Amino acid sequence: MTRATLIILLLTIGLSSCKSPEARRPISQKSGSFIKISAERNKKLNTEESNQIKNIIKKDTSKTYIASESGFWYYYNIKVEKDTIKPSFGDIVNFDYDVKDFNGNDIYSDDDIHPRDYAMDQEEIFTGLREGLKLMKPGETVTFLFPSQKAYGYYGDKNKIGTNTPVICKVTVNSIIQNQND
Repeated sequence: MTRATLIILLLTIGLSSCKSPEARRPISQKSGSFIKISAERNKKLNTEESNQIKNIIKKDTSKTYIASESGFWYYYNIKVEKDTIKPSFGDIVNFDYDVKDFNGNDIYSDDDIHPRDYAMDQEEIFTGLREGLKLMKPGETVTFLFPSQKAYGYYGDKNKIGTNTPVICKVTVNSIIQNQND
């Protein structure tokens, strides 16, 4: 055999015997039980909070509560009947609000929070409040009942509001400055 033939033979054997590395199989496989347990826990929490809200509404017959499409309930303390603006993306909303637990105990009062300006959908506020502000006109005061998933959720606010705490917020929209960049 010639030297060239030997080299070609060795290269052919070397290349054909190389295998690409196979992925290792996991030692244990997850059954998805954590997801199932979490989903069941959330369903139970949602049912409990819905029942709390229904009880609040049932006891408070002097108000007309409205169920939002977003999963919270509210009533108007002061309703503006005339046709006026509601906030949209980029508008600056100046508003006051307070936060109470479902027993009516103050968590944050107007004095704690003070009026604040919020650039609609451009800053972080909790989901329910953002969605609630979109329903309001300047001069209106609305009381919202937010289940925990629409309020501060699983983490709370890491201050006065704990894990999975539903809240009541009384919100007054002072003014809306429309975004001029449309």
